[in-house]
Amino acid sequence: MKTVGILGSGAPAKALAIGFLKHGYDVMIGSREPSKFEEWISKDGDGIKTGTVEQTARFGSLIVLVVKGVAAQDALKLAGAQNLAGKTIIDVTNPIDTSRPPVNGVLPYFTNLDESLMETLQKQVPEANFVKAFNSIGGHLMVNPSFKDGKPTMFICGNNEDAKETVKTILDLFGFETEDCGKVEAARAIEPLCMLWCIPGFLNNQWVQAFKLLR
Repeated sequence: MKTVGILGSGAPAKALAIGFLKHGYDVMIGSREPSKFEEWISKDGDGIKTGTVEQTARFGSLIVLVVKGVAAQDALKLAGAQNLAGKTIIDVTNPIDTSRPPVNGVLPYFTNLDESLMETLQKQVPEANFVKAFNSIGGHLMVNPSFKDGKPTMFICGNNEDAKETVKTILDLFGFETEDCGKVEAARAIEPLCMLWCIPGFLNNQWVQAFKLLR
């Protein structure tokens, strides 16, 4: 059984933890304060282990980073580079500037189009293999979503081909088509998809949509 360490405590982190468990993975979810999971575990997370960020990073052969973008670098520091070296890290983060509100439905970002958040994270932990995925859809749609027009497309990127193959296998299980956009620099285009996904939500309270690449 493969081990997955979920770094994060929000709704998307919990949804992915349940999804990995459903598909046969051994799952630990980690936070600065693992005790915050107790009620959720007793209610919805039976079978999921809990731990600190460092314990969870050490536990998982695969890591999923599901924290606010402003907290991503600190989360990696808490995880410890020695616990992440050589591992695939699914990067679900988006560089949302939480100090400012959306403008006409458009989220503010603290990055620019010359460097993505994932590029910054990859430089921070160069021994790990980051793959951007799951950042352009809501947490409630991350695991086997059902759309009348078929499987949605998940755009991914990363420098390590084996890591991307691992993520493609997961996306197949989770009900997505995968579009590999290449190396880490492609995150400059993929991360803003979150902004686009959120616009119908902020303007029209529409949060049940996904992207589909047609050929």
